[in-house]
Amino acid sequence: MTEGQIERLVDLFYARVREDAAIGPLFNQAVDDWPEHLTRLHAFWSSVMLTTRRYKGSPTAAHLRHAATIEPAMFDRWLELWRQTARELLSPADADAVIAKAERIAESLKLALYFRIDGAPAAAAA
Repeated sequence: MTEGQIERLVDLFYARVREDAAIGPLFNQAVDDWPEHLTRLHAFWSSVMLTTRRYKGSPTAAHLRHAATIEPAMFDRWLELWRQTARELLSPADADAVIAKAERIAESLKLALYFRIDGAPAAAAA
């Protein structure tokens, strides 16, 4: 997988996200500057897939800021679009790798947003 492939994947994927009836409104409300956000996402996925360490930030903190409007089912739709786009643009092995990472990231974010040992929703505790 190359930087160029990651950029194409991220760009096409988020173009689809922005148009999606289920999750597009949330993303379009949450993101003020799409070019800057896409640059940050290129760095994030480069760090995840190529271990470039380009990304500096906290995805969990970013998602917690929007916890009141993020629903668990939105992660399923996000993953559905991610899988579709990855399989269209990447080799089967690269698509499988980036999909597996995305699934782990989504699960981690869902746990951060919704799981608490004391039974209280995580979003309410934040």
